[in-house]
Amino acid sequence: MSRIALLGGGFSTDADGVLDDWVLGHARASRPKVCFVPTASGDAPAYIERFFDAFRARDCEPSVLPLFRRESSDTALRDVLLAQDVVYVGGGNTANLLAVWRVHGVDRLLREAYAGGTLLCGISAGANCWAEGSHTDSYGPLTHLPDGLGLLPGSVCPHYDSEPGRRSSYRAAVARRALPAGWAVEDGAAALFTDGRLTEAVTRSPGARLYRVRADGEAGAVEEAVPCRLLGG
Repeated sequence: MSRIALLGGGFSTDADGVLDDWVLGHARASRPKVCFVPTASGDAPAYIERFFDAFRARDCEPSVLPLFRRESSDTALRDVLLAQDVVYVGGGNTANLLAVWRVHGVDRLLREAYAGGTLLCGISAGANCWAEGSHTDSYGPLTHLPDGLGLLPGSVCPHYDSEPGRRSSYRAAVARRALPAGWAVEDGAAALFTDGRLTEAVTRSPGARLYRVRADGEAGAVEEAVPCRLLGG
């Protein structure tokens, strides 16, 4: 069983930690090993500290994988990633994240971890990276990025409701088939995929939504809201 979670929130944006608790609830271990991968932010120290502040207080074993000042051998890097129950990827620049991962072979190791049952998850760039393509501001203006690890079929668009232009730009990219049909995640929502299929959709706030967006065959796009379970409700 291989699983991916797309997060519209978490420790970096929400004070309540509801979505992070939801992620840990899906880990395969009662006290999971959780590795934060902050590549998309350039391994920003403040981001790493926020992760530790949030997860040290939880019943888990938190760690971080830095790549900009890498000290691990290839063997050690593989051992670390394959030992994790959860790999949690932070936000930032999706294109840069993918490039750095490929230079260090992390893309291949994540595929191996995924096949072995490690739960892969992340927010923003950390959600984009798992799909075949994504909607991103990696190059400045919002655009489509027809590139990703391809572990999740289709495309992903984060911040669907909170960043100006996201909704219209993603719909346009799907309509002209620059991106395949995919999943638009509003801030506060989250989705779990098992073996590439949606198996759970949740939200930490009543108004947040997950959408399936696809081309309508007439040069447009349609979005379908997915029912979400309110966490704690």
